[in-house]
Amino acid sequence: MRRYGKHTDEDDVRVRPSRRGTRPRTHLRPKHEDAAEGFVVTVDRGRFTCLVEDRMITAMKARELGRKSVVVGDRVALVGDLSGAKDTLARIVRIETRSSTLRRTADDDDPFERVVVANADQLAIVTALADPEPRPRLIDRCLVAAYDAGLDPLLILTKADLAPAEPLLETYAPLGIRHVVTSAEEFGGDPAAVARVRELLTDRITAFVGHSGVGKTTLVNALVPDRRRATGQVNVVTGRGRHTTVSALALALPDAPGWVIDTPGVRSFGLHHVDPSRVIHAFPDLEPGTADCPRACSHDEPDCALDAWVAAGHAEPARLTSLRRLLASRERPDKS
Repeated sequence: MRRYGKHTDEDDVRVRPSRRGTRPRTHLRPKHEDAAEGFVVTVDRGRFTCLVEDRMITAMKARELGRKSVVVGDRVALVGDLSGAKDTLARIVRIETRSSTLRRTADDDDPFERVVVANADQLAIVTALADPEPRPRLIDRCLVAAYDAGLDPLLILTKADLAPAEPLLETYAPLGIRHVVTSAEEFGGDPAAVARVRELLTDRITAFVGHSGVGKTTLVNALVPDRRRATGQVNVVTGRGRHTTVSALALALPDAPGWVIDTPGVRSFGLHHVDPSRVIHAFPDLEPGTADCPRACSHDEPDCALDAWVAAGHAEPARLTSLRRLLASRERPDKS
């Protein structure tokens, strides 16, 4: 027989705790108007190292940000202990609007986007001329990602002491991409070579990408010698490099305004997230010619109006060839 009122005890009534708890909740969140501005320089297992004024702060993501990702290059707002002292921890409470977002997917059939870096304005595509052999399809894919993100591409060819650069440069000449050719010997002790590259990076936030073993981190170490990162060798059996850089890291250029962001080596650069219609924006001499293209034109079909546009002399044929090569690179694997 169930009892009620003051005669009940724990055997009579079973009360389940409210899932919402006992404290009323509100959707209002603090504005954190006094939060400090920070720049994310690296990410390691849920901890974010941020530059705040002249000191490095270790921070965690505030719960109120939910599943929003924080990546290297993000400008963030922080509260909490901002002293930078050992064993202190601040909180990232806001991610400021990004000026650019460089993304990639693991493969073309992978719908999950990975943000590589935020707020960069230049993408340095580093490739070796030999040991390992250059992979033009990977370069093409990086160019597509750069154009899609609104970044200016920069082609850096390394190990020119092992093979000539002219054949590869001829392939990309129609695109008008800025480039620099370097060798291992130069970066071993030639200040002029380092200065030549630094000039192209000054006043820019430059993300470095390339597959393992091309000398990307060696180049970064030469540019920022006081923050040397580990480097590896190319596997003599597979001809591929070994991953020595395991996380992205932003480094300030010494004696010049600008940042370089060293990223882990990649073996593929998926473009599942890229809308092919946006790639044409990187070709201002061809873009007006698309006005007469059929709807949803792939720009590589018999009815494409770009053929007539080029034939009329509005653009060079090599430019159309380059556009179609880049668009085709999105449809085929870049692994080789």
